[in-house]
Amino acid sequence: MIAFLRQILDRVAGPIVLVWDRHPIHKRKAVQDFLATHKRLHMDYFPVAAPELNPTEFIWSQITQHTAGTAPHNAKELQTNVCTAIARTRTSQKRLQACLLGSHLNWIN
Repeated sequence: MIAFLRQILDRVAGPIVLVWDRHPIHKRKAVQDFLATHKRLHMDYFPVAAPELNPTEFIWSQITQHTAGTAPHNAKELQTNVCTAIARTRTSQKRLQACLLGSHLNWIN
């Protein structure tokens, strides 16, 4: 996580807002200490137990919709279907924006 944050700091100028789920890796002491020493990094958490407010849930919904109705013959075909669905969402600004707007969080414009 710290290596990832260093790369972000190297590549992005100005303040950086991190919006995280509550995964334990984000709460580790080493990560928290790193954040405390880098004032450009500002952290917010997604709400607990409110999937309708978490844009990530809308990404999973898009992936599920894309793979619904498929009947893969083996694990490799299933993997291909899922990877295609992820790439479809990842490369579409329109789809990603819809995930953010769908959450109705008041700090997302």
